[in-house]
Amino acid sequence: MKELVETIAKSLVDNPDKVQVNEVNGEQSIIVELRVAPEDMGKVIGKQGRIAKAIRTVVKAAAVKENKRVVVEII
Repeated sequence: MKELVETIAKSLVDNPDKVQVNEVNGEQSIIVELRVAPEDMGKVIGKQGRIAKAIRTVVKAAAVKENKRVVVEII
């Protein structure tokens, strides 16, 4: 999951070197924390949160195979 979120985020932002992804594993869920440069925050969230919602949808679809629940947090 971490690599998927990192790849998507790096393709969206102007400063791909400042993209940081942290993955916290729980028993039934995975929390993926995404950090980007402050000036790139709008590019990752998108208008009315559409891009952030799309990222979450793709990650949830990938998580179905592992029977895990994934939460993507943009910090």
